[in-house]
Amino acid sequence: MSATRTNDYRQTVTNHDLDRTDVGILSVLQNNARLSVKGIAAEVGLAPSSTHERIRRMRDSGILRGTHVEVDPKALGIGLEALFMIELAKHKRSTVDKFMDDIVNVPEVRSAFLVTGRYDLIVHVVVRDTHHLKDLALDRFTNRPGVTRIETSIIFDARRRYELPVFRDLNHAVSGPTGARRARSGGSDPAQVTSPRKVRKISAPLGQKS
Repeated sequence: MSATRTNDYRQTVTNHDLDRTDVGILSVLQNNARLSVKGIAAEVGLAPSSTHERIRRMRDSGILRGTHVEVDPKALGIGLEALFMIELAKHKRSTVDKFMDDIVNVPEVRSAFLVTGRYDLIVHVVVRDTHHLKDLALDRFTNRPGVTRIETSIIFDARRRYELPVFRDLNHAVSGPTGARRARSGGSDPAQVTSPRKVRKISAPLGQKS
């Protein structure tokens, strides 16, 4: 896992001119990145060559950051997920950056968040069982210089939405099927966006397939 020191959303290219067709392509990709260019083109009602060019442009501009696969955690022996709420003694940027850089290299760590409020960081971890969780907390976190307090919450269940909402003014484009229908019914864009076949994914607890 690579460390990210600042808010990713603030680093996103903000001057890129997305249109309704781009939004339709992003909607399809976020819900099913395994589709071929031809399949994506069919979903948004665009020629495959034009679809390929739009995807390439969004990748080159940094809007499309990468493609990943989901793995069933149980297949790898993971039986428990938890959150560590961590309080630090010092809040200097260099101290916090180094701490986050270090902990994201711990194999059990899935993500780390620098937050406001009572605690300074929330860390999502995966482990085999409660014994593994206890050892992880004691051996890899509480013994670190600067950690003054840590609380643990076991995750019983979770739901996840994969498609990001659209808050920018994109020529009246909005994400999801509703936005695609609006794109079809209005505007003079020759590449009209058809309603993407939405594949709704909900992550099951501990990697169970829903």
